[in-house]
Amino acid sequence: MASIICKRIWIPRRSWGRALTTPASTRLQSNQATSSSIDLSPPVQEPTTPRRAKIQSAKPFSAFLTDTFNRQHDYLRISVTERCNLRCLYCMPEEGVELSPPARLLTSPEIVYLSSLFVSQGVTKIRLTGGEPTVRKDIVSLMRDIGKLQRHGLRELCLTTNGISLHRKLDPMVEAGLTGVNLSLDTLDPFQFQIMTRRKGFEAVMKSIDRILELNEAGAGIKLKINCVVMRGMNDHEILPFVELGRDKPIEVRFIEYMPFGGNKWNQKKMFSYQEMLAMIQEKYPTLEKVTGHKNDTSKTYQIPGFKGRVGFITSMTHNFCGSCNRLRITGDGNLKVCLFGNAEVSLRDIIRKENDGQPIDEDAMNSLRLMETVHDAASIQNDRERELLDLIGMAVKHKKAKHAGMGQLENMKNRPMILIGG
Repeated sequence: MASIICKRIWIPRRSWGRALTTPASTRLQSNQATSSSIDLSPPVQEPTTPRRAKIQSAKPFSAFLTDTFNRQHDYLRISVTERCNLRCLYCMPEEGVELSPPARLLTSPEIVYLSSLFVSQGVTKIRLTGGEPTVRKDIVSLMRDIGKLQRHGLRELCLTTNGISLHRKLDPMVEAGLTGVNLSLDTLDPFQFQIMTRRKGFEAVMKSIDRILELNEAGAGIKLKINCVVMRGMNDHEILPFVELGRDKPIEVRFIEYMPFGGNKWNQKKMFSYQEMLAMIQEKYPTLEKVTGHKNDTSKTYQIPGFKGRVGFITSMTHNFCGSCNRLRITGDGNLKVCLFGNAEVSLRDIIRKENDGQPIDEDAMNSLRLMETVHDAASIQNDRERELLDLIGMAVKHKKAKHAGMGQLENMKNRPMILIGG
């Protein structure tokens, strides 16, 4: 039965790339020849190649998603829940967090609507986060609805997860359009896992990793990255064992510098820097070499010759990558954050619900308000609702700063706990 599922996944996966429309971020425009004379001869029909079709249909990137530093934001992260089945030290305060009332959280129709709006403006990658997105009861059907945006320009639909429940929902998620998984795992020791997450579940996480690798062997093409937050005196001694994961398996392990967020008892002495991590790995693996990445990559990527996997470093604290940031975030309660470390937010939820007397929008309300009909014409801004939303989004993006405040100031800035922002 598993081989049948994998085969169904693989065939459309290969055809999606050809079926996608040209991303709005392409800035080429076709030039039309001009002439003072009129040629009455029949026009020569040039063959239409895929490349020529892309050039002809290209358009400038949305001004609403372009900031004053000319950064084009084509990557959207959406938190679909504030709940989580773990209590990680760096993410959630020990006493927990006060969850928003359900009526304040975005409904599935609202999430799909906002996804559609951002895709209409040039977003090509959407990542669903939390909390833990797999605890949302309708996560698969939600992904299926967002996955349909691949016909409108969406290229990647990704998930950030702790992996506890992923193995039970992974197959239908891939069929729904899942293309990438960032899986949070900070230790390879089951006992240490309970200390760092305050919960059990290590075996379930490893089962999810194995299932992803199994599907990829069948051709599913899921980009798998394991995110490890390194804390001095806690798990820094496991850096080399994590690197070894990539010896025989095509896994990219990304080491993340410990960062300050509300309630995580930030202490700079716990921060294990990128330079220290790199030196430790190079001492054991002197042939470690830098891999050329994409301009918007958040990680500095390396590879050891002969290893199937790769190693990355997310250096938010010691060497920020703000200059090439292309990411925006929507929190579970519908606020737009233009910077992970910024405390400025604007509510998109309130504008969407304005025509529904401020009430959450369900399927019936979505149909009566014609949300999905108007959103696909959002580029022309003919509807007051989309005009107001895009104006607000554009204003927030234009106020995005050149870079975040830096390590010395971030610890003193008021910000949400990480779990309420979205990983």
